[in-house]
Amino acid sequence: MLTGKQKRFLRSEANQLKPIFQVGKTGVNLNMVEQINEALEKRELIKVSILQNCLEDKNTVAEQLVEGTEAEIVQIIGNNIILYKESEENKHIELP
Repeated sequence: MLTGKQKRFLRSEANQLKPIFQVGKTGVNLNMVEQINEALEKRELIKVSILQNCLEDKNTVAEQLVEGTEAEIVQIIGNNIILYKESEENKHIELP
């Protein structure tokens, strides 16, 4: 579980990131969860964009991603979800 200070730090780190995944009309599927999990292992911090044609609520999408990847939600802002998961091999973000 991330503390408030850690979330604030991760939000500032994610500010300049571009979304690397998009959730569309089909919603969250198993293949997407696997790819996001691999990206989290490499980067630790990613941004996921929810498209306008997505039929599911952004909070539901965020919960599905958290359940599938075991990551933590840093922030849901607009149609973007910021996820963090500590990498086992490529650790490069030092939390305060």
